[in-house]
Amino acid sequence: MMQDVAIELDDQPGALARMGEILGQAGISVEGGGVWVVDGRGVAHFLFSDGKAAQLALECAGIAVRAVNDVLVQRLRQDVPGQLGKIARQMAEADVNIEVMYSDHDHRLILVVDDYTKGQAVSEAWERERAAATRFVTAAGI
Repeated sequence: MMQDVAIELDDQPGALARMGEILGQAGISVEGGGVWVVDGRGVAHFLFSDGKAAQLALECAGIAVRAVNDVLVQRLRQDVPGQLGKIARQMAEADVNIEVMYSDHDHRLILVVDDYTKGQAVSEAWERERAAATRFVTAAGI
């Protein structure tokens, strides 16, 4: 299961390079994510196949890790406008707050949510709906 790691970085040249080097030396690959500066601090969210290993490597090097969270992974249909709004609306209607959203290196949507169990139910329903639509399109020859 993939995990999101929330990381604090200094807002200065080389902070991201140092983080990447530490992970590389530990043999840990980044699978997706991004970094933003918010109120003078670097806030990073990166996707890992083993978030705890990434956390350990970073913390041993003195880099603060805010959280390690399981994520929901979805593939949106890029040829259908409104997909992000639709899945976000379904999460909202289930009273699930999306806290972090980004894409991985395989163009999949990565979501960190406040209630993983509820979010997983929405995500699984979304996947069933997508699979049914794909079967319909295939059967209809569209």
